[in-house]
Amino acid sequence: MSWIDALQSAGDHATRIKHDLPYFSQYLKIRPKVGSLAPFTLNTAQLKLHQLIEDQRVRTGRVRVIVLKARQLGVSTYVAARLYHKTINSPGLRTIIIGHEKRASNNLFQLVKRFHDHLPDDLRPSIGVSNAEELLFDKLDSGYLVTVATMEGAGRSATAQMLHASETAFWPDLQTQWAALLQTIPDADGTEIIIESTANGYNDFHSLWRKAEAGESEFMPVFLPWSLASEYRAKPGDDFKITGEEAKLAELHGLDADQIAWRRAKISQLGSEEYFAQEYPLHAAEAFISSQFDSFIPAELVLCARKEQIEPYGPLIVGVDPAGMGADRTSIAWRQGHVITKVESRRGLDTMETTGWVARIIREDRPAKVNIDVGGLGIGIYDRLIEQGHSRSLINAVNFAGKPLEPPPIDETGKPGGGPANRRAELWQNMKNALQGRFQLPDSDTLQADLVSVGYKYQSDGRLLLESKQDMRRRGVPSPDEGDAVALCFTEPQGSPFPHNANFFRKLELPNYAYV
Repeated sequence: MSWIDALQSAGDHATRIKHDLPYFSQYLKIRPKVGSLAPFTLNTAQLKLHQLIEDQRVRTGRVRVIVLKARQLGVSTYVAARLYHKTINSPGLRTIIIGHEKRASNNLFQLVKRFHDHLPDDLRPSIGVSNAEELLFDKLDSGYLVTVATMEGAGRSATAQMLHASETAFWPDLQTQWAALLQTIPDADGTEIIIESTANGYNDFHSLWRKAEAGESEFMPVFLPWSLASEYRAKPGDDFKITGEEAKLAELHGLDADQIAWRRAKISQLGSEEYFAQEYPLHAAEAFISSQFDSFIPAELVLCARKEQIEPYGPLIVGVDPAGMGADRTSIAWRQGHVITKVESRRGLDTMETTGWVARIIREDRPAKVNIDVGGLGIGIYDRLIEQGHSRSLINAVNFAGKPLEPPPIDETGKPGGGPANRRAELWQNMKNALQGRFQLPDSDTLQADLVSVGYKYQSDGRLLLESKQDMRRRGVPSPDEGDAVALCFTEPQGSPFPHNANFFRKLELPNYAYV
């Protein structure tokens, strides 16, 4: 190697040490699950998380991420390494580590100290203060504060640029603590806030996660399933046979026999499938499975529909769920036959802007029917579209709070009973019926989150009543706007858009068939 090449190589090395975490990580030491200290090499889950975070940093200038994870994927180690790398390469930068309990905070801090103690001399900055709660690098004027999430609040009086919030689903009074903690990190480029946790039921962390999924916060949601871990495998025994349920799970998530065998053994060890799903989820909705909440639409139905491949065919039906007050989205869904071809959402639209959006869809996509929820702002949109000359046979006003289209069924005594309690419950029931057969949904996490977040109950007369948007907000869950938009594509009995209008199909030269 010539001296010019050597100089270039040294320059590349110095640049990568400062800016390339996967390259720098070879100089960090960790204590693996088995054995002595070893160099830190990013695994599959860590590399995926790193790429997503770096994409956001480049795109927005800062990092705001909430990570929902399966256990033992190395997320805490990755975040610790990332922020340590930032802290020792940025003069004046302060980092806060907050765990859900003292032991957890100490473990995270020990990770950082191990990184520092075993770093090569030419890379390791000098220490000015080192104790149980602080690690300060004197010449850099940067360093760490470590604390615990308590009822009194954590990090309330500190000012920092980096925050690692660990296992936040287990923090006491998370909502109050989080509101105060966010004030310690400036709203500025170069700052990073990373929340990471396993799930813990339908609590305040679930609310943070759902708001991120719905785009109601600046945080990017990142879900990491257990299937990313190469070590979560077991050798099947000679008598091992995959059950029908396991075969379906394997098909949905691309699992092999070794992963299924590991899953079965772990469920036996933990004692319940529900607890396994919380600790080792395969999709975000599964992480929050709880005996205290029963979703009207099971996540499995949505997952199957996301995997389907069906050719869209027949007249276009459009469902429009206009935004209500606050942070709700205006969502519109497109349906052809057994396919929801797409769902789009926008925020901050007024009545006229939404009217213009729908009018453009009518002009460009030529739908056969546009179903609009006329509760709240929707009535103004409907009236304006009719005023513009669109026919009432095209623009259909749907009142979610109104009576169902179909009369209630008659029981064996000759009395009416059961059925949906209102129009919204009827549409969602039609949609659920469709999903129980072959039906395709967009491969969308936000749509799935909306569809599986709605609870339900039966009234004393046996009628189905869905959880209201107001009740969902009270438990910290965003309005299921995209789910309602899709449901609005199922306004007719059995979900068929024009079940009684054979002339319509003859006019379009289409077969008169029921979609569901």
